Amino acid sequence: MGGNTNGPDGVPWGVLDAGLAMLAPRRAASRYAARVAIANLRRGYEAGGKTRVTEGWRGSNASADAEIAVAGPVLRDRSRDLVRNNALAAQAVQVLVNNIVGPGIRPRAASGNKAQNKRVDALWRSFAASCDYYGHTDFHGLLNLAVREMIEAGDILALKITTPGGGKTVPLKIQLREIDHLDTGRVQDIAGGGYTDQGIEFDADGRRTAFWMFPQHPGGTTRAIRRRFESERIDATRVAHLFERQRVQSRGVPWGAPAMLALRDLGDWQAAELVRKKTEACLVGIVFGDDETQASVAPVVQDSQGNKVEQFEPGLIAYARGGKDIKFNQPASTAGVYEWNRVQMHIVASGFRVPYALMTGDLSQNNFSSSRVGLNEFRRMVEQLQWQTVIPMFCEPIWRWFIEAAQLAGLLPLDAVIPAEWAPPRFEMVNPLQDVQADLLETRAGFASPQQMIAKRGYDPAAVIEEWAAHAEATDTLGLIFDSDPRKVSKGGNVQPTEQNTATDPATDPATGKPTTE
Repeated sequence: MGGNTNGPDGVPWGVLDAGLAMLAPRRAASRYAARVAIANLRRGYEAGGKTRVTEGWRGSNASADAEIAVAGPVLRDRSRDLVRNNALAAQAVQVLVNNIVGPGIRPRAASGNKAQNKRVDALWRSFAASCDYYGHTDFHGLLNLAVREMIEAGDILALKITTPGGGKTVPLKIQLREIDHLDTGRVQDIAGGGYTDQGIEFDADGRRTAFWMFPQHPGGTTRAIRRRFESERIDATRVAHLFERQRVQSRGVPWGAPAMLALRDLGDWQAAELVRKKTEACLVGIVFGDDETQASVAPVVQDSQGNKVEQFEPGLIAYARGGKDIKFNQPASTAGVYEWNRVQMHIVASGFRVPYALMTGDLSQNNFSSSRVGLNEFRRMVEQLQWQTVIPMFCEPIWRWFIEAAQLAGLLPLDAVIPAEWAPPRFEMVNPLQDVQADLLETRAGFASPQQMIAKRGYDPAAVIEEWAAHAEATDTLGLIFDSDPRKVSKGGNVQPTEQNTATDPATDPATGKPTTE
């Protein structure tokens, strides 16, 4: 062995292994392979090791709901405080709401029956205009507020309120309640294997059956004599609970939770830096001299009137006893403040999941390409939230309530199955000319249909086509030709050679559509 105590992979041989290798090489090789495997397991995940480097790292194997039950109320209160008082947090929330909801996520009936779809869409427009239980806004305003609450507080509750029927209106209203209404202190077992956790009632299979809510907001200004402190049971079929799921969980958390400490520290640092600058600016200089006759040896700083200086004021000149000189204050310069602030704001923007430029308005570090790449990724996230969270958890339940209420009121057939097609708001084009040209090329190549391109912009394809047909009929009747009419004008602006225009205008060249020279 030549005194070498390690194997070819650096694993120690040991005396027993060395002796066994001479007497039973196959057995020694088996032992050595096992030792290598054990050594590799020990090297595994460094983040999973318990060493001096990770000594202060505390983790938890608690469920998401257990962690939310403990930290949720504090996170919610602090998130709301930051949104109220911190400009960056307020802007981050507004950017998310603007992009997720914008002017609204609009439904279209998709039953397959054209006449029925028109009837349902008309009923929806009437319902959406006045569906707010409190009468403040319409459906799109409720959706805007619900998404804002989901981002700021973690989750929001929408209640189905049935109103007296009659006439041609759908007897349904939507009431939004902040998550504070939920009786999170209600935790109990229910006969049959069900249970209630954080105010949400589940059956034996873990499916929601009811919510326990306080009728009035626990933190409201309603007089205690009128406030009801007992929660009431509301069936789950009457509640839409909007929150983002990041684990297998029943409650949400504020979106700014990863950025809260960074945002708070940044605000504290800016306040401390401002106080330091103000303090330095208050003291102009100190004069040492012309009071040698005073016998006191206590160090005293006075102003020009002989009054003891106990606080600094702007433009102050102070006098020190026993001196012969004047010292002017020179405020210290702080290097790298802008860079440090920018790095911290990048961290905050990442925590809120919004682009730095949109949160801060600082476009100095952006060019066209980088802006477009960043916006594309942000838009993917927004589309994911729209289609996987907001629409299935909030929009779809309200659509089902609307259809059921209309059927029970006799406004729609009871046996009708009427799903909805949802149209989220369009994203503004970064470069409108190039984007439209790209859409046109995709459509002409057959990669997408005109209906898809219309829906992409947030419009109803059927409504647009009907409007186009009405416009074409009107222009044909009046004998008008517009550049926007592809039936009569080519992409290059030339008149299309159709039978109609060549018959009515013999001086037109059928090959080019241009007037002849004769």
